[in-house]
Amino acid sequence: MSWATVSGHRKGDNPARWAGNLKELLPAPAKIAKEANHPAVQIDDAPRWFAALKAREGLGARALEFLALCGLRSSEVRSLTWDDVDKDKALVVIPADRMKAGKEHRVPLSPEALALLDALPRFEDNPLVFPAPRGGMLSDMTLSATMKRLHEADLEQGGEGFIDRVSKRRAVPHGLRSTFRDWVAERTSYPGDMAEVALAHKISNAVEASYRRGDMIEKRRRMMADWADFMCGNAEGGKVVMMR
Repeated sequence: MSWATVSGHRKGDNPARWAGNLKELLPAPAKIAKEANHPAVQIDDAPRWFAALKAREGLGARALEFLALCGLRSSEVRSLTWDDVDKDKALVVIPADRMKAGKEHRVPLSPEALALLDALPRFEDNPLVFPAPRGGMLSDMTLSATMKRLHEADLEQGGEGFIDRVSKRRAVPHGLRSTFRDWVAERTSYPGDMAEVALAHKISNAVEASYRRGDMIEKRRRMMADWADFMCGNAEGGKVVMMR
């Protein structure tokens, strides 16, 4: 609209202008817009869901498994290349131009995540870690369809499926990041800001963001290993020790 006005194709103010115009008549968008969270697998269902996922074949299932183990977004997993992977350092480094926040993201790999990568085939003519059958990048629907099949299979076996505790909707791939975040908050003593770094969330405090340079990579390594143990059903229960 502004371009058309400056170019001489129209005259007058923009009738949809917010400041000094519609703002005086309508409520603020933030007060009426409801943000819908992505449906997540419930914490208690996560190990059962992960076991069902591991039993499935195909690169789509492996991509979803890697997403769950590393707390990544679908696009970050589907665009992952072998050049991003450093097996010797058990590390994945995703360039800034492929991250939502526009900042390089380092991901410490748990033993389970490394074993997953070691078992994957590599194609000489394709740099992608999880390529589509015809050679391109997997579609987002591939991971979503895998989640849907896991839910339906559980229902067929007499289970309740994998639904979000609050919304009662079927869990989706992006919701696994919420499952991880809930596990950190409710089942561990790891600090919340470490989980936020693992999820590559922006630091809301501008002052803190300007001073923070590190990404707690070694501390996060232990956290991601514990998360993998939990998902694989290997988490150890606490021991009661008699103090004398």
